Amino acid sequence: MRQPLPADMFDELCPSSLNPIRFGDKWAALVIRCLEHGPRRFSELRVPLRRVTPKVLTQSLRSLERDGLVRRTVRTPHVEYELTPVGRSMLEPMAVACAWAERHWDELLDARESYDNANRLDRAR
Repeated sequence: MRQPLPADMFDELCPSSLNPIRFGDKWAALVIRCLEHGPRRFSELRVPLRRVTPKVLTQSLRSLERDGLVRRTVRTPHVEYELTPVGRSMLEPMAVACAWAERHWDELLDARESYDNANRLDRAR
């Protein structure tokens, strides 16, 4: 029996949300991380990816499958998703990108806050 994915695997302040390097769509990197330790069912992915609607998660999985990063396997009565060898090769560059985001966390947050504040002022005029 495999361990369930932790519900708090990606909190709202996760460094991955600040990572300016995108792998596929907005959620692709998080899906890849969820599949890092083996195949998962859709319902298992929904636990840590609770901020993603089922429709968007389905679209992200299909896109990853289309790009050859994820394999979808029907195992009646359920479906499992797993990383392909090409998808698994994304784990290393993603780890480097996440480490970079963690190192620059404060700078990234400050930049976003400054930008948002400046845009709020512009819109108020």
